[in-house]
Amino acid sequence: MPEIGTLRLPARVHFGYDAREQLPEIVRVHGRRVLAVVDPFLTGTPFLASAVGGLEAVGVEVKVYADVTPELPVDSLDAAGVVAREYGPDVIVAIGGGSALDAAKLIALLAAYGGPLNSYYGENLVPGPVVPIVALPTTAGTGSEVTPVAVVSDPDRELKVGISSPFLVPAAAIVDPELTLGSPATVTAYSGIDALVHAVESYTARPLENSWAAPLPVFTGRNALAEPVALQAARHLGPWLEVAVSEPDNRRARSEVARGSLLGGIAFGSTGTHLGHALQYPIGALTKTPHGLGTGLMLPYVLDAVRSAVPDRVDALGEALGAPDGAIARIVAINRAIGVPATLAEIGLARDQLPRIADLALGAQRLLAIAPIDPTREALLEILERAHDGALTV
Repeated sequence: MPEIGTLRLPARVHFGYDAREQLPEIVRVHGRRVLAVVDPFLTGTPFLASAVGGLEAVGVEVKVYADVTPELPVDSLDAAGVVAREYGPDVIVAIGGGSALDAAKLIALLAAYGGPLNSYYGENLVPGPVVPIVALPTTAGTGSEVTPVAVVSDPDRELKVGISSPFLVPAAAIVDPELTLGSPATVTAYSGIDALVHAVESYTARPLENSWAAPLPVFTGRNALAEPVALQAARHLGPWLEVAVSEPDNRRARSEVARGSLLGGIAFGSTGTHLGHALQYPIGALTKTPHGLGTGLMLPYVLDAVRSAVPDRVDALGEALGAPDGAIARIVAINRAIGVPATLAEIGLARDQLPRIADLALGAQRLLAIAPIDPTREALLEILERAHDGALTV
């Protein structure tokens, strides 16, 4: 297929130490009434006080909403949407980790169009532009500040549910590595390895036959514009993630990992992810383990499974990671160094649970369609069995 590409990005993306000082300048473009959706741990911190004070100093009214519940239960977001519609913000400022940023996207949706949130589950069901979002991540991993997707928990569903639309891409992203300096080692490790998964799965995506004459899917598959970005993300993350975990005050390492996370988000936000994410949703639901732990654990096994389909791409990833022994061996070494478990058995899964995981993963057709191999039940089960036993061909 000829090389084609699509990018959907914030109108403004700022990266670097002290980039957060751009917040008042960016917000003023969108209005004078702000709803700040923030992680609860930020309440009472000097950073949040400074951010709110900086906005108020330029004549912006700020209401802080910090009732962000882990895993984003859908009922809590519907309630937040009611608060937002009553307040009537001109712009939403999102500050925190991936959950806070995802919550802000969905609150911006509900503020614009009302609920219930479950009426937007799936792809391309958001009817139009949402309330503008300015996103400031405090972790380096999800890339949510530049992506078109948000994920919620719904008690009526066995797995988490995604809402995907180009209209959910924030209006602006401010990535200041300073905000990640307080992240605990496990958060740095699991979010950072998830960023590498984003880059790898984006770069190894299958080409999809999208028609320019029809509405495009949110995730377009192999993407000529995203490919160099994905490789660059790997170049930043490969040498520096271990350092950021072992030396949490290393400002160079924090900057490199934050940049890799941002670039990984840009890459997969257009291309999509595939097998590791499809398998992680049921793995995470069954084990209650962090998302990045699961995707990171599965990454070498997924890459091993797709290597025969995209050998040149796996080789290029090895070069980007600075790995003379290849990408898979390097990822195994990174996982070992940062504390990602090596097998599914280590996180409590029994072998007789693997068929159920494969069956549940088959429901993630949007993700599986992007895989470079035919994602049959048998193929998924083989990947899971290898991940359970620690069996790699390298």
